[in-house]
Amino acid sequence: MPKNVVLVDDSKTIIATAEMAVEELVSEGIINFKAYTNPEELLNDAISGALDYDLLISDINMPQMNGLDLSAELKRHEQFKNKPILILTTESSADMKTKGKSIGVTGWMVKPFDGAKLAKSIKMVLGL
Repeated sequence: MPKNVVLVDDSKTIIATAEMAVEELVSEGIINFKAYTNPEELLNDAISGALDYDLLISDINMPQMNGLDLSAELKRHEQFKNKPILILTTESSADMKTKGKSIGVTGWMVKPFDGAKLAKSIKMVLGL
């Protein structure tokens, strides 16, 4: 059964790049991939039960909601408390990474990212 991977990023270019990076995993039926440009929409779908995921990949700097705030909010809900979150961002400061770790973020990738590395990270985090 494929794992559900969700990406939230306000950049359509990043979403398109990520879709190309995971294309093989999707075509082989290893993962399902869904993308959001609005973190508030993702949060509403997740809390309402319209969205479930095995891995969330989130940007940090988005106009509607900061990705770390989104992560913290999701981690407050029992059904998402133990779900892995990868941060995909231009932010690379130690303070930001420490804040992410304290929230329960699983990993951190800095943009621009390598598509093969993203696919490898997804497989590693999901144990595929």
